[in-house]
Amino acid sequence: MWHTEFTIAALLVATAMIWTSIALRRMRRVSDPQGLPGRGLPLLDAAFLAGGPTRVIDTVIVRMEREGRVVVARDKTVTVTDPVPRDAVEAALIEAAGPARRLELAALRRLAVRAPAVQQIGDRLAARGLMRRPDLHRAVVRARRFWWLAMLATVVLGVLGSIAWVQRISDEAEFSFPPFPAFALLLIVGVIGLVATRPGPARITPAGRRQLSLMKDGTPWRPHDVAAGPEDLLLYGGMALGGAAVLTDEVLRDAMAARMQSAAASGSTGTDFGGSTTWCGAATSSCSSSSSCGSSSSCGSSSCGGSSSCGSSSSSCGSSSSSCGSSSSCGSSSSCGSSCGGGSSCGS
Repeated sequence: MWHTEFTIAALLVATAMIWTSIALRRMRRVSDPQGLPGRGLPLLDAAFLAGGPTRVIDTVIVRMEREGRVVVARDKTVTVTDPVPRDAVEAALIEAAGPARRLELAALRRLAVRAPAVQQIGDRLAARGLMRRPDLHRAVVRARRFWWLAMLATVVLGVLGSIAWVQRISDEAEFSFPPFPAFALLLIVGVIGLVATRPGPARITPAGRRQLSLMKDGTPWRPHDVAAGPEDLLLYGGMALGGAAVLTDEVLRDAMAARMQSAAASGSTGTDFGGSTTWCGAATSSCSSSSSCGSSSSCGSSSCGGSSSCGSSSSSCGSSSSSCGSSSSCGSSSSCGSSCGGGSSCGS
């Protein structure tokens, strides 16, 4: 009888539904709901939200360049002239520049995005519900793949059950209820469920998109957490939200534009999740060469550094994470951590 085939198919579809529902609920959970910060969002948080971890580094470089603390040459080499950091991200950038305090822009970026301080920004935004953790997004994608396999198995089992039913009818000349309606109903339910559980491709949540709209609409946005003149504040805000196109310094703009073109050529988008990364993406400009950064998750062993962005077992950084380094988001940072394990957001 076809009832055995139908039971197997129903169990597969039910398992896929439960798995996907749990994964989707975890992805959408907001651990630190605070509402939208509006135009009061900190500068580097805005940069991360609008362009990912690499936009954070770009914004810091622009700010330090305007303050005369770094020099960006025409050969795209960044030289740190003031080794005294004013925040954790600057400290990560200065450390990435090495003892010589001088490094090519693309290499500097790849190293700096792995820093726990950068990864923690992604964790913070995810906790507020403005971004989706790529590791959790990937979990939903994996569950839906199993669901599609369950649907394919349902079709195969339906065909086998129908063939067996037809043969039995022919041999016994006795009518019994056909399997087609039951398998068709199961397929319809499965398709409706798949449509209803689509996670969406964007790394930014609907709340995050509304937040960006609040900052981009109306008068040009100026960050409130940076001490600078009105013109510099407009520049920093424009850089965070729109990237290097707002720069008036030709050398700096060309250097960053060249880096962006290189990232785009490698398939990076800066906004997608990418392979196995947590905040960056295998080819994204956010993280560089890792899954979002590296072959694994987000960066280094965790968030890129030792932060909570990607623990070693997180999906965003660590060696077993997924967003950057060869494993997760970067170091053991928290962007991969809370987002991944110990850290999770980026790094390459």
